[in-house]
Amino acid sequence: VQLQASGGGLVQAGDSLRLSCAASDRTFSAYAVAWFRQAPGKEREFVAAIRWQRSGTATADSVKGRFTISRDYAENTAYLQMNSLRPEDTGIYFCGARTTYFSGSLYNLREYNLWGQGTQVTVSS
Repeated sequence: VQLQASGGGLVQAGDSLRLSCAASDRTFSAYAVAWFRQAPGKEREFVAAIRWQRSGTATADSVKGRFTISRDYAENTAYLQMNSLRPEDTGIYFCGARTTYFSGSLYNLREYNLWGQGTQVTVSS
């Protein structure tokens, strides 16, 4: 199974984008799917996560109220709706999945064992 991230682009501050993270196989199953982002020269940081089979989401304080994560079981796809984009949201956005049971934190990068290739988001001021 592979994850394919898409939907990035070059937008102006205040605009919106919707990112998609699609699993390549219909047998895909996960415990959680998350979005992380990485700006040039910075470490990868948590953006948002969603439990795949149960309810529950987590969102970074920096994007709370602007970004929303969701999932579509039928399409095996997770989405990140990004509104009111800011220049500081610029970076490569990666989606990750945890495909085995875990009881750790949704916020922790190391909990995710399957990653997509990333999609570039650039927000101009």
